[in-house]
This record gives sequence, C-alpha cells and structure tokens, in this order.
Amino acid sequence: MVLISPVVIPALVLGGLFYDFFNSKLPPGIDQPLKLRVFHSLLITTMISILEKLGICSDLSLLRILLDGIPPWRDSKLLIKDLKVDEVPLRIYQPKWPPTGKRRGILYFHGGAGTFGSISKKSASFIFKMKSKTLHFYLQTWQYFDCLNATLYFMRNLEEYHVNPALIIIGGDSCGANFATVICQILLNKRDLPKVRAQVLLYPGLQGLDFHLPSYQQNASVPMLFRKLVIYFCFRYLNKEPSVLEDVVQNCHVPESMKQKYKKWISADIIPDEFKIRGYVPQKSTSYKPEVHEAIKEILTITFSPLLAEDSIICQLPESYIVTCEFDVLRDDGLLYKKRLEDNGVQVTWYHSESGFHGILAFFDASLTLSLANLYLAKNINTFDLCFAC
Repeated sequence: MVLISPVVIPALVLGGLFYDFFNSKLPPGIDQPLKLRVFHSLLITTMISILEKLGICSDLSLLRILLDGIPPWRDSKLLIKDLKVDEVPLRIYQPKWPPTGKRRGILYFHGGAGTFGSISKKSASFIFKMKSKTLHFYLQTWQYFDCLNATLYFMRNLEEYHVNPALIIIGGDSCGANFATVICQILLNKRDLPKVRAQVLLYPGLQGLDFHLPSYQQNASVPMLFRKLVIYFCFRYLNKEPSVLEDVVQNCHVPESMKQKYKKWISADIIPDEFKIRGYVPQKSTSYKPEVHEAIKEILTITFSPLLAEDSIICQLPESYIVTCEFDVLRDDGLLYKKRLEDNGVQVTWYHSESGFHGILAFFDASLTLSLANLYLAKNINTFDLCFAC
C-alpha cells in the first residue's frame, strides 16, 4: 500500500493551476474565463497527477472520479430506471404518469472521448429532464458498440416503451455526437428497423484526417479541449500508446492519396472565411510516414471519421440539428458536416455559440455553473421541438 502525504493533493492542484496558466490560452470573447480556467486546472491536475506513477490509479480513472463523482439529481416528476442490456448500462427517463398515446423517443450518447463519463453525466441528465415533458422517453448510454447495441435493443422494443416509431431522435455531445452520427449512417442499411426522424449533434468530433483545420489551429490551447488532448484521447480510446502523437498533430498519418481523395469534404478551403480571421495560417505540406499511419490508422475509418462517408450515404440521413462553439477545436468538424448534409439535400438547423467552448453543457448543475451554459440552453430548448417534434 502506498501512503500519500497530506501535501500531495494541494501540490497537485497548484501544479494543475500553473500548468494551465502557462499552457492554455483564453482568447478575448470567451465567456467566464476565470471560472473556466479554474475548472480546467482541476481537469489538468488529474492528467498530470503523480498518482498514476505511484501505481494507485490511471489518469482516466482520475478523470472518471472527477467527472462522475457527483450522484445524479432525482426529479420527483420523472421515472428514472437503470438497466443493462448485454452488459450495456442504460438509463431511461420517462414521465411517471401513464402515456395517453405514442411517445417521442430520444437515444442520447454522452461525451467523454470514449474513455470516461457515464450515464450519470449531469449535462445530459439535466437537458432531458427538462425535455421529458415533451419528448416523453429518453435513453442514455455510452461507447460506440454499446451505443449501437442499445439502439438496436431500443428500436426492437418500442412497443414496450410506447414510443412512436416515426418519432425517434438520435443525438449526443462531443464523441457521443460522433457515435450518434455513425449509428445514423449504419441504420440506413437496417431496413427492418424504423427510420430515424432526426439527429442532434452537439459540438461533434467527426474526423481524424486533418488536425490543422482553422479551429484546430485557433483553439489548439483553449480549454476545455486542447488539440494534442484530442489526439491523446484517440490513442487511449484505441488502447494504444501515444508514442507518435506529435507526428499525428502534423498529419503525417495520412497518405497523400487519401488527402487528395477527401479534400473535397475535409479542407480549410471549405470553411467560411469569417471563421479564419482569428489567426489561421494555411498548413505547409508534411511528409507521410507509413509507421505513423500504421500506429493509428483506425481513426481514418468511417466508423471513427463519419465525415468520410460517401454522398450516397449522406443524402439519406435524417433532418439534423448541429451545435458548434467558436472556441472549440472541433468547431470545423461541425461546420464541414453541416455543409455536406446541406449539399446533399438534408435539412439542417445550426446554432453557433460565438463565446462558447468545448464541453459547455458539462457545466450544467455543477458547482461552477456558467451563465453562458444557461443562456445557451434557454435559447435553444424550444428549437428541438420546432425542428424535430412533428
């Protein structure tokens, strides 16, 4: 057993504060910078913690403790049920009163880079507790294969939950939005299942081909998600050591033939000019390194980078609601997917938070509540109904 000195925890927090101060950048216009810096410092503290070196727990374990440690708030008006389907943890929110007709149903996949987070994630719980009176049924889960299995279970058991098969929405935030995007694409081939009514994508991460898009450059050191941290989580999600992380930052993992094939869909040239005025510099060409490609080639597959799906798939997707944040490395992933959907005739409702940052919804119901998060939801809560509740 390893004993920890009482001075270790304060030292870790101070270390996180200093690391954050010297390595992060809070550009003018970002909302509540002091609160954001404090919360991000706590996050960084877990990432640089010596506890992993002491063999007590891993960095991801510390993240899970930090982000999942608060018990979920219970609403007396809702029936909240936890269950497992093929070892997949699910949480179901329903009104306590009996249904008078068929309900609308949402499958929501939370963020967490596919490595942390849980069905207790407070942002998702808060949103859909508010929406349950109109959306009636909500199912929350995590991880790609878990999300797919949960979706198949849900769609094959709609009668049990009194859900209208014509009113099913699939959504998520961050990597959860990635899972939602991939699953919506996969379901197009499931002719025996109901057709998805809409997809809701909140600041989605949708590609691993180009880490030099304008938003990746402009927000490379902006909390809550650094550019290098995105790639680090990609490695951890794939259960690989991030030994070639710096090469991936430079896009050395992408063969030239692939860059040419997909530049019509993933390119800074496609990003509107108004999103390039904050310090974007076109990337110089980099040399392809086969060993780097081999180390992380999985992020170039369709199930990891749904932005690479063919037009024949994109044109069949349901009506979409996309949220992007200005100070988010993943901003341009959302912008590019919005354009692809619109170019293929898919109706898109888009909301852009000009002072928002990645993970803003995670501040709901937390001790460091951000006023922007409250404004963000208040302005858009009815948009879900207008766009998707038919």
